[in-house]
Amino acid sequence: MRYAVELGGERFSMESTQGLFSPERADAGTLAVLSVVTLEPEQRVLDLGCGCGLVGIYAARRCGAHNVWMTDIDSKAVEYARRNAQANGAEGVHISCGDAFEAVEASEFDWILTNPPYQSDFSVAKRFIEKGFNRLRLGGHMVMVTKRRDWYRNKLVSIFGGVRIEEIDGYFVFIAQKRGQRYANASVRAAGRKRR
Repeated sequence: MRYAVELGGERFSMESTQGLFSPERADAGTLAVLSVVTLEPEQRVLDLGCGCGLVGIYAARRCGAHNVWMTDIDSKAVEYARRNAQANGAEGVHISCGDAFEAVEASEFDWILTNPPYQSDFSVAKRFIEKGFNRLRLGGHMVMVTKRRDWYRNKLVSIFGGVRIEEIDGYFVFIAQKRGQRYANASVRAAGRKRR
């Protein structure tokens, strides 16, 4: 099945199939993420859990395909992401199949964009946040979208030291910036030990 979506004045033609996330239209959460990011040429972007590839392909048009990495654990999603990248002029993006960061060797990302599986337990999101922090450059951003607020806010604050939250169409979009090289909660503990 195919659908079209217009983003930033450009049209994208996407192909998907049953069994993949949001196969018939661009997911509202995904569109919410793209509405809050400002991607610039030559920035490095990771589309984590890329599905059929809309986020990564949009990023490739803004930042250059060679600066974009896309990964998904589902081989069918990766197959469609490859097809869609080629069909939408984003040849040259790095697309891999595997379990999140295990499938990506690159680091020093300016942006990590993800719509994690938030209906299950928090183990996947916890891994995304903790490992994502380590893959960002200083000043880089992790942007996540979910329909749940408190756990994500608390976890992102504990790792990044702060988070901005935008509520868009029933979704919470979390924007966290890496401001130091160590997890915020580790820094807080270390500061507490020094005061004793």
